[in-house]
Amino acid sequence: MKNAEQLKQIALHFDIQGNILSIKPLGNGLINDTLLVETDGEDNYVLQRINNAIFKDVDLLQHNIDCATAHIRRKLAGDPDINRKVLRFLPCKESGKSYWTDGQEYWRVSVFIKNAHTYDTVNPEYSYCCGKTFGQFEAMLADIPDTLGETIPDFHNMELRARQLREAVAADKAGRMAEQEVQDILSDLLPFEEEMCKAERLYREGELPKRICHCDTKVNNMMFDDDGNVLCVIDLDTLMPSFVFSDFGDFLRTAANTVAEDDPAIDKVDFRMDIFEAFAKGYVESAKVFLTPIEKENLPFAACLFPYMQAVRFFADYINGDTYYKIKYPEHNLVRTRNQLALFHAAYSKMPAMKAFIDSL
Repeated sequence: MKNAEQLKQIALHFDIQGNILSIKPLGNGLINDTLLVETDGEDNYVLQRINNAIFKDVDLLQHNIDCATAHIRRKLAGDPDINRKVLRFLPCKESGKSYWTDGQEYWRVSVFIKNAHTYDTVNPEYSYCCGKTFGQFEAMLADIPDTLGETIPDFHNMELRARQLREAVAADKAGRMAEQEVQDILSDLLPFEEEMCKAERLYREGELPKRICHCDTKVNNMMFDDDGNVLCVIDLDTLMPSFVFSDFGDFLRTAANTVAEDDPAIDKVDFRMDIFEAFAKGYVESAKVFLTPIEKENLPFAACLFPYMQAVRFFADYINGDTYYKIKYPEHNLVRTRNQLALFHAAYSKMPAMKAFIDSL
């Protein structure tokens, strides 16, 4: 990490109002370096180093964010609290773009939202709130006139993940295909592969549209005011065209699991219908203004798709010799695989109940 003076010089490339008093770490994000810039002016700011090892096209990333926030801002015109309900990124003095780069690192500055809080609690109340908020977020962007791109190409493409698994099996780089458990897991996964790849098929057939989605739906990606009301959605780096299944299924993969995704107690894994029902109720209430019948009827499929996809990704990484996900012990990716596969089966068994609940909405 750079020293205080270096950080100050980076921040000064942006149109910050007032004198900088201090720059210190903010939050505990895993991807970008995030810092709070305190000033003697009216506003404080958030300085972030964008991780361009993950987001390789920073210009596209910021284009997506700029277009989305500008579109939301137009829809909120006249709201006296607008500056707390949509993120504001400052332009770079030299280029006018919403980021600055020295050719190696990329930085951006946004206005710090005052009297705002994030929460990590996952319960039915917050799940309903999360569903409604992300449904509203998608609804506001459903008519965006700009063309946005994929900041991480094929991020939630199940056909790609299935192909990567088959390539891992064929290559057997770490010599793990001889393990009986690996063979058993593969036999469990493969019968569902075709069904789990139906979103890409429906898209090619013109049946399923792509929307502008957040693609990282979590309770702690919402800001709340002091009274517990949602202000805005944050952490927009993964904002991109995708199927609505991304925002719906990805939340439930983590929130509806009764244990953590790497808990080895597989017998304790279950899919929480109370979380599903709360999130689905909020989501459909706000997203029904744009959801097509095929999108709505396949929301239970999305709840099954994401644990399946994650099981495939953990499993392929284990077969490849643990080259992508960080592991804490040799069997870590195998434990993750078993956990997500158990969650998939739990969700799959509850698909009729999920469909009935969605129909009731």
